[in-house]
Amino acid sequence: MPDKVVTRFAPSPTGYLHIGGARTALFNWLYARRLGGKMLLRIEDTDRERSTEDATRAILDGLRWLGLDWDGEPISQFGRAERHREVAEELVRAGKAYYCYASPEELNEMREKARAEGRPPRYDGRWRDRAPAEAPAGAKGAIRIKAPTEGETIVHDRVQGDVRFPNKDLDDFIILRSDGNPTYMHAVVVDDHDMGVTHIIRGDDHLTNAARQTVIYNAMGWDVPIMAHIPLIHGADGAKLSKRHGALGVEAYREMGYLPPALLNYLARLGWSHGDDEVMSIAQMTEWFNIDDVNKGAARFDFAKLEALNGIHMRHMADEELLERLIETLPFLPNGEQLAQKIDAHRRAQLLAAMPGLKERAKTLVELADGAGFLFAQRPLQLDEKAAAVLTDQAKATLAGALGRLRDISPNDWNAASAEAAIRAYAEDSGIKLGATAQPLRAALTGRTTSPGVFDVLAVLGREESLARISDQID
Repeated sequence: MPDKVVTRFAPSPTGYLHIGGARTALFNWLYARRLGGKMLLRIEDTDRERSTEDATRAILDGLRWLGLDWDGEPISQFGRAERHREVAEELVRAGKAYYCYASPEELNEMREKARAEGRPPRYDGRWRDRAPAEAPAGAKGAIRIKAPTEGETIVHDRVQGDVRFPNKDLDDFIILRSDGNPTYMHAVVVDDHDMGVTHIIRGDDHLTNAARQTVIYNAMGWDVPIMAHIPLIHGADGAKLSKRHGALGVEAYREMGYLPPALLNYLARLGWSHGDDEVMSIAQMTEWFNIDDVNKGAARFDFAKLEALNGIHMRHMADEELLERLIETLPFLPNGEQLAQKIDAHRRAQLLAAMPGLKERAKTLVELADGAGFLFAQRPLQLDEKAAAVLTDQAKATLAGALGRLRDISPNDWNAASAEAAIRAYAEDSGIKLGATAQPLRAALTGRTTSPGVFDVLAVLGREESLARISDQID
């Protein structure tokens, strides 16, 4: 183990921070934080046609929202192109790489011949031992690494174990294109070495890349970082993760009302476990995480499990903290902007008072905001279809009797307990079940048939608003 662990998260800014990338960032972050090391951030923006500043911003915003901070400033891979060229040319001078002047037509012939013979397409090494003086006039060569031709390259992987690659399958791949731009394969190695990266934690779709990158490390005489290739995430049906499964940007999860700690908890459990623990705080994950405990097999993303876990995190969260999270997230939620504009000191106090009942019935912040909607409703309330069906003539007669009992409570004595005592006494005196009184009250007070406890609703709305809403429905 190196003295100081340095991991890195290296996304390509060609789109949002998708959920698989977020889990890779999380594993790197957890490992570095547990061992007192650093996690660096590198933006792999060498693909100039597809890389955008908007995508870079989205990635940084996504990491910040999740709470996955990084050490130092983000590094642009494109900004280091001169260093990549320098190393490639150093390899040529050392006899570990060479200029190749094969034309596009020659390369195509190689591919066609290999295909006809049932072989994977491989460069045939025709410029490996030729002098640059033989190059066609004016031709700009690409630099290829001199890969070993015999034996095998072994990737010592903390998740996958030792993975062996026959060197005959690696061929002399390009590290610097003829236009002077480095390939991804080469730039990654140079950057990781120069940044002092000790551990590379990334998706197992990079496992073949690891073999080629090991060839470059060995050619330069550099230490190969410790590798850990984590399994990809699949959908609940076992198919490759797609948008219908949840392969969305993390901003979409914010808009769906998920809490960052819950999303991180769920992502950590995709491929990693700590005994039978399902619900974990960030501190617990940091204390327990070990890359050696990551499974080899693909993990399955399941929205139902994420939603259930999010509900647990919401119920565990202190009311004040959950209220703060709701208020800061409202602008991103459907119709949340309108609610956010209505929150003054009075509404805030009402929301806080209602929070114990609201969070028991919600699994996301969207559901939480929806459940709190009755606090913001304007009189006379618009009843939903089920609530309207509850308020029959008989129910309105029951409401009238309940209203009389509630009016007997003085403003100073108005609370959930006094309201409950009054309604229970009314139901008993009238010979009707408590539910036959409570359900019409709920419909009249909230416009719905589901809400926090009806006596809590009476307390939160206050005496005057409660009596006025009930009167509206009787009239």
